[in-house]
Amino acid sequence: MDPLIRFKEAHNKGIISNEVYDLVLKRFSLVVSGINRIEKASGIQFPIAYVEPSLAISSPNPNSYEFGILFARTIPVMTEGKFQVVIQISAPLVAYGLKGTIHAILAHEFLHYLELVRKISKMDLLSDEVSGNLFENIYADETRLFEARAVFKDRTLLNHIVKKFPSGFRDYKLEDKVIKYWIDKNLPKTNISLDTNTVKLSVESISKIRLDPEFLKRIDELEQKSAKFRKKKLY
Repeated sequence: MDPLIRFKEAHNKGIISNEVYDLVLKRFSLVVSGINRIEKASGIQFPIAYVEPSLAISSPNPNSYEFGILFARTIPVMTEGKFQVVIQISAPLVAYGLKGTIHAILAHEFLHYLELVRKISKMDLLSDEVSGNLFENIYADETRLFEARAVFKDRTLLNHIVKKFPSGFRDYKLEDKVIKYWIDKNLPKTNISLDTNTVKLSVESISKIRLDPEFLKRIDELEQKSAKFRKKKLY
């Protein structure tokens, strides 16, 4: 699949301007280098990824002026009984994010991917907690994921992750650029509620999923290493 196909289609329809289109195409190499870097640092293949032409924003409630920008999302897909995980990368991140920021966000979504596979392998997706509060979701996000130090053997990449995700992702310069050059210019955006940004798969769907035993073995090893790192934090 061409990772830029949806973005190119939006441009062909006149939804994306020539200026933004050229900028994203020019900077897409940063995404490619990030994926290659993550694969090398983890020894695990990155899932399918594509550039989404709209910006996903979320709000605790419809009447609130507070909103969060979701620069990337990890989405499970069941098609014709086959399971895939897709990483959705927002076009504004590619257009305006610094190299370290893009790589950190890709790495963070990669940790979501590993956690999703772990949950599926343990049939642990049916009672995933739901919260409509931004802070509560940030906390839950940080406590559920694998420890980055257990997954990546790349000190610079780890520094990027620690810097960008001290307690949920914040990059005020990037957010200001996205608001100024994307939201204020009425470029495409999608409003989602936090309680819909969750994984929901039926027991029947999960029972049909077949995962590579070697991959599951690697996931188990990373889970054990993560537990050791968390234990060290406590003491």
